[in-house]
Amino acid sequence: MHAILPMVVPQPLPAFLDTKPEDFRSWLENQSQPSMRWKQIRRGIVAGRAESFDSMSELPRNLRTLLTEQFAPLSTKIDKHLVATDGTHKLLIRLRDNRTIESVLIQESPRKTACISTQVGCAMGCVFCASGLNGVDRNLTSGEILEQLIRLRNLTGPEERLTHIVVMGMGEPLANLDNLLEALEIAGNPDGLGIGARHVTISTVGLPAKMRRLADSGKQYHLAVSLHAPNDELRSKIVPTNEKTGIADILSACDYFVEKTGRQVTYEYILLGGLNDSTLHARELAALLRGRIAHVNLIPWNEVEGLPFQRPQSDSQMQFINALKQSGISVKVRKRKGADIDAACGQLRRKVELETLAKA
Repeated sequence: MHAILPMVVPQPLPAFLDTKPEDFRSWLENQSQPSMRWKQIRRGIVAGRAESFDSMSELPRNLRTLLTEQFAPLSTKIDKHLVATDGTHKLLIRLRDNRTIESVLIQESPRKTACISTQVGCAMGCVFCASGLNGVDRNLTSGEILEQLIRLRNLTGPEERLTHIVVMGMGEPLANLDNLLEALEIAGNPDGLGIGARHVTISTVGLPAKMRRLADSGKQYHLAVSLHAPNDELRSKIVPTNEKTGIADILSACDYFVEKTGRQVTYEYILLGGLNDSTLHARELAALLRGRIAHVNLIPWNEVEGLPFQRPQSDSQMQFINALKQSGISVKVRKRKGADIDAACGQLRRKVELETLAKA
């Protein structure tokens, strides 16, 4: 009888975009290559749309061969690519460890906005959101965050570019702040994607200490706070982490952000029919925000299979808007994009996971 040998699973190659510059320069030195190759290679991937080392004809052939053998230019793969009738693209991206995340390209001429994730899943537990139904697995690396932008940019025409970034995909961005800032720094570089800080919006459920850190970073990023309720009792039911923070501390951190950056804060408010969409709630919200440099972004809830909520009635939504406007609060309803391709955060990933479980 022959012994059955265990199957050897090949380990994925190190991701170029997650390799520290000093480590890669040391590798180049060992290959008798100048250190300037590092910037040249990164520019080729980030700005030049190269998805393989072999396509970088400006590099020596022997170096291209070595790079292909020892590094992955992009460590992620596109598992699913859906295109909506309104031109919205949604990607289900598979990571090196076989986990999946979502990214969305929203096209509304002349804007091309990338919506990206920062974590695999989410630990915040917002009751209406598909992203956190199974909790959080891990933070994304800076390279994995950057690769989402690259892959979405590569969907555009050769003369087109991303104009805006919204960090509103899966996960709590401020819980992975260091990796996010590192990725955005490269994205904002002229040799990168050339997207200025004022065209970047970072969304948070409201982590006061991290909000202050973001304000102190010296960057002019825009901040969006997912408020979703005008009082602590209701917000703690919708956003469980509110029990550890509270609206007062979140608003104090918002005030600090405005003071340090001079940037207006957007307050995201998802309208859940019959739960937080009454005129009384609108007036209470207006009282909270009165006197602040603020804007309210209303989001009628997108249905998620298995969750018990409903979209607000159109008359309730209009009354909510009017109550805010009458109180002098700037308000806008977010347009629904990609409705026919499960474009809301976490929906496609959840659908694929459920289908996989059903097959198993």
